[in-house]
Amino acid sequence: MSGSTVTIASKEQLNNLLKSSRIVVADFHADWCGPCKQIAPFYETLSESLSIPNAVTFVKINSDDQSDISKEYSVSALPTFLVFRDAKVIEKVQGADPRKLQAVIQKLATEVESLGESSGSGSGGQWKGAEIPRGYSDITDQIEVKGCELLNADEEFGPVKVLFDSSKPSALDKGKAKASTKDFVQSGADDQLLLYIPLQGIVKVHTIQITSLPPQDEDDAPMRPAIIHIYINRPQNLDFSEADDTEPTQIIELSAEDWNTDGTANLSLRFVKFQKTSSLILYVQQGDGDGETVRLDRVKLIGEAGTKREMGPLQKVGEDE
Repeated sequence: MSGSTVTIASKEQLNNLLKSSRIVVADFHADWCGPCKQIAPFYETLSESLSIPNAVTFVKINSDDQSDISKEYSVSALPTFLVFRDAKVIEKVQGADPRKLQAVIQKLATEVESLGESSGSGSGGQWKGAEIPRGYSDITDQIEVKGCELLNADEEFGPVKVLFDSSKPSALDKGKAKASTKDFVQSGADDQLLLYIPLQGIVKVHTIQITSLPPQDEDDAPMRPAIIHIYINRPQNLDFSEADDTEPTQIIELSAEDWNTDGTANLSLRFVKFQKTSSLILYVQQGDGDGETVRLDRVKLIGEAGTKREMGPLQKVGEDE
């Protein structure tokens, strides 16, 4: 066994790894499975080249010895490879198909690099403004960024796409942020913003994380949002008069205690109302003080991008009968 591949001996061990490593790749196999043995050396090669401590972990799970884990993740064929991100399954490959597995892993490697998690980056992974509720994952990548629209935004600041950037807001890099860095948005005429967020498919949204980092040493500093109206499944953005006249799906009121030290607040949604969401509108209806503008640095969606399928009885894949 490669020194970079972890053999899972218990469900607790796997759960701990899913918490400590942002991405986990799991090989479900069995001693009697010929295709499992065929692809094992290839899997070890991928593990040796792509494993990153506390960021990307490759594991092997014997389905006979850990049948409870196989059942939990509906593993019905061997070998099966699952890719977890933030403890949520995002990819599944069945069968001893090196090309298919490599394609998935290459996609993973590209993602890792884009998140700054490659071994040479030293960044420690994608920036998280707040802890993600257990059982859910960051689904911000489901946003159709090109279709997003932000009304009443001051054009002197960042475009709407900066809100969904996975990087750490420059305002948190004390002493490093440049005055010219505008990786946030700010309202123009008053303290209201209307943000339209179309999605690439139907998702379940559990929580919306928003980050707001107004400077503390300016007399005319923008405010954080205090009242946010949320609407779902609109084909296009509302205007401000329509938003005021339309009953929202949910109203969120924020206080100073809701913001953590990284300037992020979790907007806990009435999950039953957001089970089939194709678009969102966030209407910052009011700021948290007497200022004239509001500021947003980041917006993240937390939830489920898809549902788990029920599987049949266990069988081998990739070996002639």
